[in-house]
Amino acid sequence: METIEQLQQYILDGEFKKAELLILEIGASPDMETRYMAAGFLAEYGFLQEADTLYEGMITLMPEEAQLKIDRAQVLIELGEEDDALLLLTSVGPQDEEYPQALLVLADYYQMAGMAEAALRKVEEAENILPDEPAVKFAKAELLLDGGRYAEAARLYKEVQAAGEIAGVRLSDRIAEAYAAGAAFEEALPYYAESLEEARTPDMLFGYAYAAYQSKHYGEAIKTLVELKAMDPDYFSAYALLAQAQTMEGEDEAAYATLQEGLSRDKYDKELYLSAGKLALKTGRPDEAETHFNEAIALDPEYMDALHALMSLYDHQERNGDIISMMGELREEGRDWPALYPFAAAAHEREEQYKEAYEFYRLAYNDFREDPKFLEKFSLFLLDEGKREEAIELIKQLVVLMPDDPRWSSFLETEM
Repeated sequence: METIEQLQQYILDGEFKKAELLILEIGASPDMETRYMAAGFLAEYGFLQEADTLYEGMITLMPEEAQLKIDRAQVLIELGEEDDALLLLTSVGPQDEEYPQALLVLADYYQMAGMAEAALRKVEEAENILPDEPAVKFAKAELLLDGGRYAEAARLYKEVQAAGEIAGVRLSDRIAEAYAAGAAFEEALPYYAESLEEARTPDMLFGYAYAAYQSKHYGEAIKTLVELKAMDPDYFSAYALLAQAQTMEGEDEAAYATLQEGLSRDKYDKELYLSAGKLALKTGRPDEAETHFNEAIALDPEYMDALHALMSLYDHQERNGDIISMMGELREEGRDWPALYPFAAAAHEREEQYKEAYEFYRLAYNDFREDPKFLEKFSLFLLDEGKREEAIELIKQLVVLMPDDPRWSSFLETEM
């Protein structure tokens, strides 16, 4: 034990030459316990090559020792020598007591390699041997969580938690994560709260706040996010979620102030600009809204949501020239989105540019054929332009989409 403590001290003090000499001494020592402890310590501290050398020497002397093979295989995987690691792991057979452990290491490897099904098969094989072993259940839960089987993962994590803790893992964190990932936010809340009793980290606070928001506990979400902001003012996701929660509580002015605060710390978040623009409109600040939308577009010229919001603002203000100019620029640049066509159609119609308006209505039709408001506008435009046959075809669609509106069925009865 003194030898291991000395090795640890050399490494912590940065005396690596002395550490190297001591490792050579340990490797030549007949004391297998010291060798084994030194190899484990070196692997833990990232001295993988040195650990591998010690394990290799011990396996030469004790070739049937399954635990040594498993330990060395884990080091080899970290060194990128997967083939040698797999040979060692597959040499551990069902007759060995350590076989389930070898299966779990193989499962870890297959999971890292993106072979999820193979990983799960190995864990289930270990489960058949040790059905009540918490480490096996935990390994299976991790795979299920990674594979999107959230309810099953949460159930297994809870079984592990009931049996005792897993070293280095807060199981309440995992249960909360599994429930939240599966949109079972109400179920996740008590486990987030349990984790927060042990450690109030920014990520855990955000997870709890998000689950609270999704569960419509907006006040709890606000309180938690305010704490998170105070703890880490640069946790940028907190600002958008806090503003959303404040809006749900009817605190629009506070929400707008929150978004402005967020933008003062992060000037490159296009989503914050968009949210700020929408709230600026809601609170009667159209000029500020326009500025925010333009800032979002400046960050991402293809940000469709911001382009739509800006075009909608122009449409509401009947700024026909701005709509037509913006649409022209977008089409020239190859950013020709059908969602914007109805705005262009309406702008040209208001400007009495009926040929261009008709063109945009027709272009928009395929994407808006199920939208009653669009069909109404297009139908009325066609009727004004004397295109009654086309209008009647659209009105037939309106009758199907709006069976409770007598206007269109009455129109058809008159025309037919």
